[in-house]
Amino acid sequence: MINKIRNLFFVFALVGIIVPVALADDSDNSVRNTRIARNLDIFNALFKELNACYVDSIDIDKSIETAINAMLDDVDPYTEYIPAKSTGDFMMISTGEYGGIGSFIYERDGKVYISEPYEGSPAAKAGMKPGDRIIMIDGESVEGWDNGKVSEHLKGQASTPISVTVVRKYDPDSVKTFNIIREKIKVDPVSYYGVTHENIGYIALDTYNEHSAANVKKALLELKTNPAVKYIVLDLRGNGGGLLESAIQIVGMFVPKGTQVLQTRGKTKQEERNYKTTDEPVDTEIPLAVLVDGGTASAAEITAGALQDLDRAVVLGSRSFGKGLVQATRQLPFDALFKVTVSKYYIPSGRLIQEIDYSHKDEAGNPKHTVDTTAQQYYTAHGRLVKGGGGITPDIVVEPGKASRLAYNIVRDNWAFDYAVKYASEHPTIPAAEDFKITDEIFNDFKAFIDPDKFEYDKVCETSLAELKKTAETEGYLNDETKAEFERLEKLLKHDLDKDLDLHRDDIEKLLGKEIIKNYYYQRGQMIFALGKDRVTARASEMFNKAGEYEKILNLSPAKKTATSKKQSKKKK
Repeated sequence: MINKIRNLFFVFALVGIIVPVALADDSDNSVRNTRIARNLDIFNALFKELNACYVDSIDIDKSIETAINAMLDDVDPYTEYIPAKSTGDFMMISTGEYGGIGSFIYERDGKVYISEPYEGSPAAKAGMKPGDRIIMIDGESVEGWDNGKVSEHLKGQASTPISVTVVRKYDPDSVKTFNIIREKIKVDPVSYYGVTHENIGYIALDTYNEHSAANVKKALLELKTNPAVKYIVLDLRGNGGGLLESAIQIVGMFVPKGTQVLQTRGKTKQEERNYKTTDEPVDTEIPLAVLVDGGTASAAEITAGALQDLDRAVVLGSRSFGKGLVQATRQLPFDALFKVTVSKYYIPSGRLIQEIDYSHKDEAGNPKHTVDTTAQQYYTAHGRLVKGGGGITPDIVVEPGKASRLAYNIVRDNWAFDYAVKYASEHPTIPAAEDFKITDEIFNDFKAFIDPDKFEYDKVCETSLAELKKTAETEGYLNDETKAEFERLEKLLKHDLDKDLDLHRDDIEKLLGKEIIKNYYYQRGQMIFALGKDRVTARASEMFNKAGEYEKILNLSPAKKTATSKKQSKKKK
């Protein structure tokens, strides 16, 4: 009953707040303001009555926050209310800085573990390792604490002490206490840079925060001093974006000063802006590739899309996410924040790459896709055809390999993580990350480590077959003949773990190798190992080293340059 009443309350709350916006087509602001004031009065009165009359006590803060979030969920996923208790985490994303011990943690079976310390962090220097189970913080048991509460206690002002007690599996002295001095942790948005495939300067950028542009520039300048580096790869796969200004600065490293990168358009004139590069570039000539995938979004798509539109880089990978919306942060009373979508952005060719139109919804209330992308045609600086809507389509499409369900189950149930912890306890050292390999000995040891009785398959085939059998019975097709066929299929589809592990060895080697390596060489080592098996980077190397392919893709031949210049001149006239 209480849930029903609460649901009714939230419906009333949403009606009181959303309807004025949805129906407000009035040009007269006074009419809009009157309607807003009236509905806010209704909401205020309703909540007071609920609090005064409802049979049980109401969690005031939770109820109001739920009503606010329900309203904002009806707008778009990027417009958010950030209460005072969460502003620290929000600011950490923007700055990449916080006070703490410097480690990822994760929750499992009601316990919290160290996942991987950052290289050089207080946690790493103290000797904490992946797999350490946290049991006490400053002498207080963490029994029953969730991931968030543990994280809150691990964080704190830089230069303050903290004591963390852990249980370490596979260690004779299993209980260990680390006395650590917290530091100001700066999460480097450039998780790795170095030389790969003999002549490629590779830069992996994970996010766009206040340090992204400076760190990319540092990496780029250092790579350019290496005589082996002939090409640059900027890897934006999995980069969900961040600060728009950082994207402009990074594009500006590769194009002439004063190049227009972006235009934003919103409800007000204030949100209509043109963004141009303001600094002298680092290098406008070195061949450049940008890697993207479905996790590349927002500011990362600005970088990839602008460099594509300006014919400054070849984009490789799979289609990007498709977020063409810009958010701004507004201060609210009592130290809360409001992140709100204020405009849409358009990259140099004039295209909008937003995938979903949240302002128009179907009969079921689901937002629609923008438009048919085949109808949106734009041209790059050299006259190449590109499409609007639906993210950035790469110049060279390299679809990500489809991970097997077996590999997914191995990750989900921590088999690879747990084996890596055991392996690290038995092997003090391993070869360098670029030389490390999953040998037959390691792979067979991993297979023996998995307990077949505890390994859980998704049982997709079994479930689907059972459903088909049930349908056949309902439809009257289940007779002796079909029963025999079902029994035959059930035997054929029965899992053989040993055989399945061998069949999917390639997938398993990749994830197992990364788990083992992070115990020795942290995130940097994981990247080096992964690059050795990365198909997209390999395709970029092939493109760079195949005579004329890079130039052909970007229409860089003199004849085409001249033709494009004439075409653009005619357009201007």
